[in-house]
Order: sequence, then C-alpha cells, then structure tokens
Amino acid sequence: MLRPASYGMAKWIEPGADARAVHGPVTGALIARAGGAPLDVQGMLDWARTVGGPALRAMGFHDRARLIKALAVYLGARKEELYAINPLTGATRRDGGIDIDGGIGTMMVIASKGRREMPDGQVYVDGPAEGLSRGGTFIGQHIAVPLQGVAVLINAFNFPVWGMLEKLAPAILAGMPVIVKPATQTCYLTEACFRMIVESGILPEGAVQLVIGGTGDMLDRLGAQDVVSFTGSAETALHLRTNPALMRNSVRFHAEQDSLNATILGPDVRAGSVAFEAFIKEAANEITTKAGQKCTAIRRIIVPQSAMDAVSEALMARLAATTVGDPAAEGVRMGALASAAQKADVLDKLAALAGETRRLTGNPEAVDLIGAGPDGAFLAPTLLCCDDPDAARAVHELEAFGPVSTLMPYRDTDHAAALANRGGGSLVASLVTDDPQVARQVTLASAAWHGRLYINGASSAVEATGHGAPLPHMVHGGPGRAGGGEELGGVRGVLHYMQRTAVQGSPDVIAAITGQWQPGATEIKGPQHPFQRTFNEIEIGETLHTKPREVTLEDIAHFAEFTGDTFYAHMDEDAARANPFFPGRVAHGYLLLSFAAGLFVQPDPGPVLANTGLNELSFQKPVSPGDSIKVRLTCKRKTRRTGSYGEVAWNVTLTNPEGEQVAQYELLTMVAYTR
Repeated sequence: MLRPASYGMAKWIEPGADARAVHGPVTGALIARAGGAPLDVQGMLDWARTVGGPALRAMGFHDRARLIKALAVYLGARKEELYAINPLTGATRRDGGIDIDGGIGTMMVIASKGRREMPDGQVYVDGPAEGLSRGGTFIGQHIAVPLQGVAVLINAFNFPVWGMLEKLAPAILAGMPVIVKPATQTCYLTEACFRMIVESGILPEGAVQLVIGGTGDMLDRLGAQDVVSFTGSAETALHLRTNPALMRNSVRFHAEQDSLNATILGPDVRAGSVAFEAFIKEAANEITTKAGQKCTAIRRIIVPQSAMDAVSEALMARLAATTVGDPAAEGVRMGALASAAQKADVLDKLAALAGETRRLTGNPEAVDLIGAGPDGAFLAPTLLCCDDPDAARAVHELEAFGPVSTLMPYRDTDHAAALANRGGGSLVASLVTDDPQVARQVTLASAAWHGRLYINGASSAVEATGHGAPLPHMVHGGPGRAGGGEELGGVRGVLHYMQRTAVQGSPDVIAAITGQWQPGATEIKGPQHPFQRTFNEIEIGETLHTKPREVTLEDIAHFAEFTGDTFYAHMDEDAARANPFFPGRVAHGYLLLSFAAGLFVQPDPGPVLANTGLNELSFQKPVSPGDSIKVRLTCKRKTRRTGSYGEVAWNVTLTNPEGEQVAQYELLTMVAYTR
C-alpha cells in the first residue's frame, strides 16, 4: 500500500484519517491512500515566501541553472525507481519515457537555456535601452526580476513527473519557490520523484513543497506576487480562475486545458507516399500513446474527401495491430486509462458522439487484453467517422480523453483550416504536406486558433519530433478552449514567473542596475591594455581609446583585390556618386572592421583566449578615402561560461575625425579567469 506524503516547512506529512483511496487502473485493486492530513497552508506559503524565495533570489540566473542541471542529473541516475512505479498508473514503459525521461530532459534544456541566454546576474535585460532624451543623459530599459511570492503548480493525472518538472524548472530558474499539487490519482509517482528532489539536497530549503490531496483555502491566500500554473480540464480551470482572491489580487493564472487538437492531411499527399505513411503513423501514435490521455492528442483527423477510404483503411489496420493490456506485460503497446472513473467518462463521451459519428473500429465491450483481467480501465483504440463535419457540433466540442479520434472529410484547404479552427482553440494542430504554399495557406488561416502548428512532410519525416510532443524550446499553450495560457518556450517560460519593469534614469544608473555598460555611462581607464587583464580583473565600463588610422584609396583598392569584393561603390567613383548613400568611392565596411581590430588588439599572449563572434553590427556613415577612424572599446558585460574562462562582451564604436559614429558592434571574447 502506497502512502504518498505531503512536504511542507521541511517536514513530511503522512496521509490522514480521511485519506482518499486510490484504485489502480490495471486490476482495480486498492494501491494507495493519499491526502486527508490537515496542512498549515499559511505556514507553507510563508515558508516559501520568507525562506525559499530569498534563498533563490540571492543567486543569479546561472547559479540557479546549475542547480537545475545538477538536479536533472541526480534524477536521471535514479529514474529506474520511477519506471518501477510507472505501470501502476496504467502506462507502458514507452509512455513512461515521455513522462520520466521527458521531464528530466526538459530540465536539462531549461538549465542550458538559462546559462546560454540569460545573464550571469540577478536582473534580466529585456531588449535594448531606449533613448529618452536628446543628449543621451536620460534613458529607459526594460528589465525583469523574480516575483517575490510563490508559484502554485497544479498538475493533471496524465503526466505525474513531466507535469511537475516542466513547470518547476522555469520557476526555479526565475528565482521563485514552488508548491506542487499533483492530481491525486497518480500522485504517488509525483511524490516518488519529489522525494528524490528533497533527498538530493540540491535546492535550498523552502524552494519546493508538495501538497498531496486538497489545497484547502490556499488560493484564497494568494496575492499579487504569486502565480498559479494549472494543467487540467476546462471545467476545473474555470472554477479556479474565478476564485475571488485571484481576481481581486490580480494573481497570475496560467491555464493549459484540454483541447480538441486536429491534424490535416494536405491535398497534395497521395496514398503510399512518405508523407502519407508519416500521417498515418502520427495519427495512430496519438490515439494509442498514454491510452490517448494527452492534452496534445489528436482528436480530429481532417482529410480530403477523396482520401477518406485510403486513410480509414490504413488507420484501422494500424490500430488493429495495437496490443492492449497490463503495461508491465511484454509486448503490450497500450495500457489502461488512469482510472475506472476516467474510463466511464470516455464511454459517456462516446455515447454523446454517437449521434454525429459512426464507429469504424474499437468496440468498448470487446477488448482483447494481454496479461490483464476484466476489472481494469481498458478501452480499445477507437476510430470514429463524421461524414458531415459542417453540420456536427459534438465532434468540435466534446473531448473523449482516451484512445478516441474522429475522421472527417474536407472540400478544400480553406475548409480544412476552418474545421480545425472549430475546436475553439487548441494546444496543437498539425499538417502533413509536401507543398510549402499549402503550409502557408493553412498557417495564415488557422495560426490564431492554435498554440503550436506542427507541419511535417517527406523532407522532415525522419527527424520530426511528433505532433503530440511539447518541447521545452517551443511554447506550450493555446488560445480559447486550450486555456489562453503559455508555458515553456525557453526563456519565455521563465519570464512568466518574473515581473517586467521599465526603469528610467541616467546611463550610470541603468548600468548599475543591469550590470551592463550603457553608452554615456562612466568609462574606466584600466592600468594596462584590457586584453592583458583577466576576466576577474576587467571591470564593467573599462575602456580603451585608440589612435586614429587613415583610410587611403590604396587601402580600398588592395582590400578589393585581396578579397574579391569589387562592388562598384568601392571601385567606381562616378557610379558611387550616383548612389544616394555614398558621396563617392567609400571604404568597405569589412575593411573598417579589420582596421578596427588592428587598432585595439594587443598581440602578445594573455588571458584573452579567443574571439568568438560579434553581434548587432551596423554601418552608420560612409568612410571616404582620406578619412581616418578611431575606436572606443568598452567592456559591456561579463558572463561566466566554464570553470576556467568566461565571456566578455565589448561595445566597439568607430568614429571619424568629426566624432561621428561610423560603425558599431558587440565583440565577444573568451577570457581566462586567472593568468
């Protein structure tokens, strides 16, 4: 008998006398008792806000990213313990891979994004500074900082591990403590993973807490600095989001709800082609993976009228080969639904859909099972057909959250997009086509109704990631029925747990706040050439001003001959004068960059290890033969990268004798920490 415990204020809280009985979906036997213990809800919130939050915010983004990576590695080393429990949820090992390895992999990606795309500090800089005054002494900068409350993460039953980790990682990276509330039906698997997080000792105390069972009046106690991130049914989301305290206090509420996702077979795809086979494989996988219990599963299969017979025959053949039974039994492809109640709900939805559809395959009353008895929550993969999708309503409004999908015909591409949109907003819609113009037409017609568009065809079929696979790099969420929320998407998902603020002040003030030098801020003269100083010695704002160098006509001609860049503006005086951008022959922009490097580079060996690139290059004013240029090189920001070296970003500006800026860019160098 499993007895998953809550965890609050650094203590485990065992199930109480009123614990809920959890029956397993494979045999129907009692497998766990969960919840029922009185929780000090206010104490848990205070613990997160006063202990966990300050500890996380004292770190920088890179420090927190390292913790997330270390935690992912720790969980990866113990994942077989989770796989051992996984069959109790009704899921096969393949299903569990999406949940367990998928969750751990998501943490790794979020950690990597944090190190590569966020600053090595405590303030996220959102875009470039805005000039707010003529002389440049007053500027504005958008920044983002961690909210000072707690993130309450409410998850669904279908992904007990991934559902927790994909929310936890961005919140922790943002610097926000979390309270995890899993669905009770599969909470024992969430608790097993959460227990590992606590046992690792990697996260600071107060960073994570766990509620098994009900949250009591926790939502009533949330304020403007808190966040609720919810995954589940639209009905539950509506109940939660209308909580008076959440509305009164403008508590951020992100909802990822069930949705009637669709897939479209392009009019160009022919039966037997690579694209056609990819379409059939994707559709069958989405019906059977996790027994169809995925928020991204395909519920509506939209195909050209002329392809209905070919698609139905191919799908029925593939579904007929799907083995159903005990997820721990060898050879089983599809396991059970999460509970008997979930099975009953799917059967109710099938009955409601019967008036608009006919069943092509999948008899709910006759399921051939492997290694399982009749008391489990099993259903056969079920394919329905709606011959008149325009007149139908239920197929566009009711979701049977199980191994069920409906096939329907379309007349033309616009009609296909319109049918996909009738779901009222989805997490994902997919299109299989080899015609880029079909892809463009469907995108323009339907992107507004879907959080993600997954477009596959012969050229991408081998490497495509799958219709139903939310990736940490891409946003996960959708409009309308799908909840209107958004998760993941790399750094975008982290910013949901932060406050964007517009800061205005002098360049020195903005530089001090952001840790990044701004044009117009104080320049610092170092004791020696900056390329002879270590990463730890270089200061933000440290500046080198070079001597000028004249650009001659001979330089321009030699550069043109040497590189092969003989564009007329550099070689033909009359043609250059006829160009509205140039006064005559001018220097190549890349010649100016080369001369700039020659002016500021210190040639002797030193802490600078490599030049790794440049960003935001712009040429602002032409340089004519006889003009001279000089360079200002300023340390803009520093970012630690490895145990031995970090990245220094330099602001480089080139000016002419009149002091006018002719070019600007950001130079990236890798610099050793010590000599």
